[in-house]
Amino acid sequence: MAGIDEVARAAGVSISTVSYALSGKRPVSAETRRRIQAAVHELGYSPNAGARMLAGSQTHIFALSEPLRADSHAPSHMAFMHAMTVAARRKEYDMLLLTDEDASAGMKRVAASGLVDAILVLDVAPDDPRVAIARASATPTLFVGIPNDHDDLVCVDLDFERAAVEAVDRLADAGHREIGLIGGSRRAYEKSNFPPRVRAAVVARAAERGGHARAVASGEVVTDRAHVRESVREFIAAGVTGIVLHAPEEVLQVVLVELAALGKSMPGDVSIVSVGSSFDTDTQPTPVDSIPLVPQSSCELAVDLAIELIAGRPVASGLHLIPPTYLERGSVAAAPSA
Repeated sequence: MAGIDEVARAAGVSISTVSYALSGKRPVSAETRRRIQAAVHELGYSPNAGARMLAGSQTHIFALSEPLRADSHAPSHMAFMHAMTVAARRKEYDMLLLTDEDASAGMKRVAASGLVDAILVLDVAPDDPRVAIARASATPTLFVGIPNDHDDLVCVDLDFERAAVEAVDRLADAGHREIGLIGGSRRAYEKSNFPPRVRAAVVARAAERGGHARAVASGEVVTDRAHVRESVREFIAAGVTGIVLHAPEEVLQVVLVELAALGKSMPGDVSIVSVGSSFDTDTQPTPVDSIPLVPQSSCELAVDLAIELIAGRPVASGLHLIPPTYLERGSVAAAPSA
């Protein structure tokens, strides 16, 4: 990556003039600023870290990259955006939201602008293009989520694999051998990083415990109620007595209504554990055991790590996983055949 000295040579000015232009510490003529900006763009220089190193200043602004799409599950996304903003304000940081569907374009602009001290990335995809941008930028970047290619990145997330294992163990300990997993939308399995991890962990752990797990998505979109009802009926016909739910509140409501329509009680006939739920399962007509995904925990940890990076203190790259917490609400009982 180009250095500030190369920018100075290309623009025909001194390093200090480049520093003044990027930091705003002293006035620079419009023509000189234009030449410096052109050199920055041509060389791909990220002025953020370099300008601060010379000027000793920070903007006290984070950028939050959270693309909002037509099929996004708004309640979950807004919960994380709100939690991240609150966590930032507790550290006296403001938040610049990047919500365009083309997440890469906005992140590139901000990374090269010097406007922010760090970038926080949400809605992480398995093959997320923002990974390459983070590696090419001098701006500290943290991912809340785990892309497939993450070795040298700083990633924060709930330990979804461990949560899935604990959910299966609770059901298996109660004698459930036929387990069904109802996940989010089909798009979630293609575009999100954590649903495939939960599915793989549930299937593998069920086999390790001597049982069998069958997994279905909740439909093309998360609001496909007919598909959820059909999945519940197929589960019951196949002898499923334990359900792991990794889907939003709307899906749980449909599952409970369909079980009642089939004359099945919870937990007498079917036990349910909700994994990675970002809603309060206590608000259901019958409370459900859950291993919650708490946005505040992930976001506060991400902000804390960002502050460490900005201050120049060492932060281990790789995964920073939050241990799951099991909340028992009485929705798991002995399997009918146990």
